[in-house]
Amino acid sequence: MLRKSSGSLPLFSSGVLDRRQLLALGAAALALTAAGREAFAAGKAKPIKVAAIYTVPVEQQWVSRIHKALKAAEARGDITYKFSENVANTDYERVMRQYSEEGADLVVGEVFAVERPARKVAADYPKTAYLMGSSFGPTKPNFSVFDNFIHEPSFLTGMVAGKTTKSNIIGLVGGYAIPEVNRLMQAFMEGAVSVNPNVKFIVTFINSWYDPPKAKEAAFAQIDKGADVLYAERFGVSDAAKERGVKAIGNVIDTSSQYPGTIIASALWQMEPTIDKAIKEVMDGTFVAADYGPYSYMAEGGASLAPLDPKLVPPEVIEMVLVKEKEIKDGLFRVNVNDAEPKSTL
Repeated sequence: MLRKSSGSLPLFSSGVLDRRQLLALGAAALALTAAGREAFAAGKAKPIKVAAIYTVPVEQQWVSRIHKALKAAEARGDITYKFSENVANTDYERVMRQYSEEGADLVVGEVFAVERPARKVAADYPKTAYLMGSSFGPTKPNFSVFDNFIHEPSFLTGMVAGKTTKSNIIGLVGGYAIPEVNRLMQAFMEGAVSVNPNVKFIVTFINSWYDPPKAKEAAFAQIDKGADVLYAERFGVSDAAKERGVKAIGNVIDTSSQYPGTIIASALWQMEPTIDKAIKEVMDGTFVAADYGPYSYMAEGGASLAPLDPKLVPPEVIEMVLVKEKEIKDGLFRVNVNDAEPKSTL
């Protein structure tokens, strides 16, 4: 099981449980497990009904990877697919209930700001499978979680940045300081320091998932302080880098064709391994509450490093990065999962 954030979802007001309560909890857990097995034992004939709920536009980096994987499954004939985008947190529970009432076999989404309401809905519809982006763990019998664990290629892009910077100042612009963002930034910074111990960082969070103008302004401020390589966790950063003639590191998707000569490396997320496994388990009748996080690892094909261009990255640096990439895939090097908020060091 992958380590999630240190937060918790407390179920009891008291910190002490007596023997009777523990026995009751055990019985409840067994009942939930049995209920889950019974609910999914029959399996489903394809195409199964899949619905997705997104709090941002489907063009946004993170969500676009889920949408792409589901569209591929739809094209294969494995699923029928409908989705809602730009759903407000205050409306999330209603939309989730609506899709569940309509008979969706699998509901996919991201519940980082609506953890409790989402789990309540799942409990009310035990015959529906849920696969949700979350900072917390799964809930039996039918609420599975996933996350974009692309910290491994993020480390590799950090190596590229550390070897590319001339000013030894790297800027990072992120959305929110939550574990899902923090771990990528931390891995990137660790990768940069591993090849250049003199590098310093400027870290800025814009407190928005989709505000390109705000991200662009934050990037401009970092460039004014000397940053010549920018980590573009949000849209807008690469635009600033292009305008000011500095380099940028991509995140989640490959935008190098949109910013030729500016994007020098990108850590990519592929949701297909995660989505395809969930679809298969719903079809097979084997779906259970589980942590799908490992399917975003490089070894599972859920994360990768975009091809490095020798016109932008020195061949000796590419060779060094590819050696480290192989070590990661072979299990000979482990990138730390550090969910702590990254801090500026300049």
